[in-house]
Amino acid sequence: MSKRADPATPAWTVRRDADLMDIYIQALIMGIVQGLTEFLPISSSGHLIVVPFLAGWQDPFITSLAFGVMLHVGTLLALLVYFRADWVRLVPAGFAAARDRTLGSDPDRRLAWLLVAATIPGALAGFLLNDAIEGIWTNAGAEAHRDVPLVAVTLLIGAAILYIADRFGPRTKGVNDVTFPVAFGIGVAQAIALIPGISRSGISISAGRIAGLDREAAARFAFLMATPITAGAALFEARKLASGEAGVSVAVGPLVVGLIAAFVSGMIAISFMLSYLRTRSLNIFVVYRIIVAGVILIVWFARG
Repeated sequence: MSKRADPATPAWTVRRDADLMDIYIQALIMGIVQGLTEFLPISSSGHLIVVPFLAGWQDPFITSLAFGVMLHVGTLLALLVYFRADWVRLVPAGFAAARDRTLGSDPDRRLAWLLVAATIPGALAGFLLNDAIEGIWTNAGAEAHRDVPLVAVTLLIGAAILYIADRFGPRTKGVNDVTFPVAFGIGVAQAIALIPGISRSGISISAGRIAGLDREAAARFAFLMATPITAGAALFEARKLASGEAGVSVAVGPLVVGLIAAFVSGMIAISFMLSYLRTRSLNIFVVYRIIVAGVILIVWFARG
């Protein structure tokens, strides 16, 4: 078991516990869960709370918000690698638009600043609601697990949103059809995903579908807009871990294992989603969310 870190001492330590192998296995599983559920519309934050609860894991590092957010570095790398050709165009185009103070007719300049507009609501919400989010994770990691039922409820709410958004009305627009009000609206939806169980990809894809995007375009825009907000959250949490402010000692080896697992599974999940949504609906994820919510509630009530 890891021990609380003294904020005055470095948090980065090498784990030497007798149960070290168990922690490596748990970190591997959590990394795989993060990589898959970050891009499948089933909520990574919800699963990172629920999986330790169902498995009975109590290690403070594995169940911490700090570890959960740091796993996002793995999925961030997956985003950067998978969409590397897009970012090679978008970053210079965004700076060029700022320098020239015009978007002109360049679709890359426009998309770069659409992503900026979509990032603002989530960044503000993360800054303002950080303490509340940490409280949910702290409670979920505690023995009482009193906030786990919240994840079950939000999984069901997310399932309803996903089904309604995907089910009704024709959706034929592409990423180039996104406007600034639409981008900002999708960004507001992304901010709601700070609540565990909602799913950043799920709510963003749903908002895109409501705005008229086809499934693949909605997913692509959701993944691109997730990159800057994920980078910001990961950097913020890395600073807290390094300074000891996060309140947990860092098991370096398990953290590396988790990051690698999150990267590999994230790459697989991105590729799968973009391919899957070209010809299929989101119904399978709706059903999955309902089943998982039911399992959570059954186990929670059974444990009293």
